[in-house]
Amino acid sequence: MNDDTPPSWKLLDDQATAVATMISRILSKPLHELGPEQARALVNSAPSAEPITPLDHVAPLTVPTRTGTIAGRLYRANATAAAPTLVYLHGGGFVLGTLDGADELCRAIADKSGWTVVSLEYRLAPENPYPAALHDCVDAYAWLRRSAADLGIDPDRMAIGGDSAGGNLAVALCLHRRENGGDLPVAQVLAYPAVDDTFTRPSWSEFADAPLLGAAEGRWFWEQYVGAGHPGGDPLAAPMRAESLRDLPPALVITAEVDPIRDDAEAYARRLRDEGVPVSSTRYTGVFHGFFTEVGVFPQTEQAIDEVCGYLRDLASP
Repeated sequence: MNDDTPPSWKLLDDQATAVATMISRILSKPLHELGPEQARALVNSAPSAEPITPLDHVAPLTVPTRTGTIAGRLYRANATAAAPTLVYLHGGGFVLGTLDGADELCRAIADKSGWTVVSLEYRLAPENPYPAALHDCVDAYAWLRRSAADLGIDPDRMAIGGDSAGGNLAVALCLHRRENGGDLPVAQVLAYPAVDDTFTRPSWSEFADAPLLGAAEGRWFWEQYVGAGHPGGDPLAAPMRAESLRDLPPALVITAEVDPIRDDAEAYARRLRDEGVPVSSTRYTGVFHGFFTEVGVFPQTEQAIDEVCGYLRDLASP
C-alpha cells in the first residue's frame, strides 16, 4: 500500500486488496458518477460458460406478478420431492444485479445444503422505483407457494434470503406478509442487508471510501430506489423504520468488516434478538461489501456459504 491508499482499505486482507485494486481499475468513475446504464455494463456479471458447481437440475422460471412476469431460476442438487427451498433475491443497490450475478452462489448453496434454491429477478430502479421491486418479490413468493406442488418444493419449508438490496427486499417481504396475515418464511438468510435509510451509524463514516460501495454510492443507490421526493419513514422501504420486528422469522445475518452497511445490518440483528427473534450473526473480517456472491474469489465467501448451508441443514432437521 502507499500514501494514496484509502484508510479503510488497510483493514482488507491481501486477496481483498488485490480485488479492490482491480475493481478500481475497471471502474472509470465511482458508481454514483457512472449512472445506471454504464454501471450495469461494467459491473453486472456475464453468464459462466462452465460453472464452478455443476448441478443436475437448473431450470428457468417465468413468474407471474401483478404487472406482468419476472424471470427466475430454480436450482436443485437432487430430485428430492417437496424439498425445502431458499428463495434468493440478488443484490445490486436496487439498480444493478441479475440472475447470472447470483448464479454461482445459488449453485453452491443448493449443492452443499440439499435445499432447492429459487433465484428471482425483480424490476430495477430508477426506471422502476419503489415499490416495484417489492411488489415483484411479494407476488413471486406468493406464486411459489401456490405452485409448490408443480415445482417440487415444500411450501411450508420456504426461507427467504438475499444480499444487500436483496436483503432489504427479503426483510420487507417478511414485514409485508406479517402485516397481511400471510404464512411467513421459515427463516431470513441475509448478507449485509440494506435495512436503514438514515446513513448515521459509524460505519457510514468509517468506510465512506470502501471498495465498490462507499457512502456516496449507498446514498445514490437509495435515491434511485425511492426517488428524490420520497418522504422516508416507510418500513417496507427501510425495515429498521418498523415499529416492531416481533414475530419475524429467525435470521442468519452475515456482514463484511469493511462495509458502510455493516453497522445497519448488525443493528438489525441486535434489534431482532432484543425483540425475541432467534438470530445468528457473523462478521467476516478482511473483506468488503459484495464478497458473499464472489464464489471462488475469497476464502471468506466459502466460509460464509458453509455457514449458510449448515444453518439451512439445521432448519431442515427433524
